[in-house]
Amino acid sequence: MIPWKVNGADGVLMCGIVRQMQADVQPREDSVAKSAVTPERFAKGRTFDEYVTYVASPENLAREAFGGRYLPDGGSASGRRADNSAVFRERYDRLRLSDQQTAAIKWLVAQPGGPARILVISEDWSSDCRRDVPMLARLAEAGGMELRIFNRDGQKILATRRPDPAAAPDANHDLMLEFMKKTETGEWASVPVAVFYTKDFRELHRYIEFPAIYHKDLIRGHQGKAHPGEMAEQTRERAGREFMALQKSPFFDVWASAGIDEILSALHEKVVVGAR
Repeated sequence: MIPWKVNGADGVLMCGIVRQMQADVQPREDSVAKSAVTPERFAKGRTFDEYVTYVASPENLAREAFGGRYLPDGGSASGRRADNSAVFRERYDRLRLSDQQTAAIKWLVAQPGGPARILVISEDWSSDCRRDVPMLARLAEAGGMELRIFNRDGQKILATRRPDPAAAPDANHDLMLEFMKKTETGEWASVPVAVFYTKDFRELHRYIEFPAIYHKDLIRGHQGKAHPGEMAEQTRERAGREFMALQKSPFFDVWASAGIDEILSALHEKVVVGAR
């Protein structure tokens, strides 16, 4: 919320604050009323085990994946999909919540109006999904919450910045439209999305793509800068190797844990303070 003044009058300032508060609240009320997330729709998602099994399936491997570059309007070029199920399994088997994280989610779940369900939108070609989804599964287990995972795309990868549900009826683009990432450059269909709900499907918090402490664009931009004497293809290949090494480094686990900390802090604020 950003209050404003007119002619320096405090009364006008307060009216501005009230009007802005009303504007902030109303869209959330409308979004709840029009949400595509119903109990029936939520039940159609996959559990973590079901999702990892699906990732390795011929059905999933036949779908388009990210092709390593973006199209002019911000959509993705397509490529072949690899079997990433082993990465999800390895990360789930190896990673654990800290004692503090476990105690925090148990406390939150026990509160009136606390979190009870998590809806996740994922694509296994995404490094952010491979980093975060196993930890989200651990969080759901620790809190006894119901977790359901949905693909973002259908057979074809999203080739435009903004999804059109009518153009891809086999996708979950209606869900994606509800949880777009908003930045100063526009709206993006970023994954993963993790939305936390109460038992009666009141939204508490949404987490999108990566934690604030992970400055991904800065890091990837640095990796993609040409070194002296490099040709464009050499730069692309080196940047790809450096990014793969980063995904196998301790820092990916640090950021996975940071994502959980960020979620827990936001849920605590919502449960204790309430909607703002």
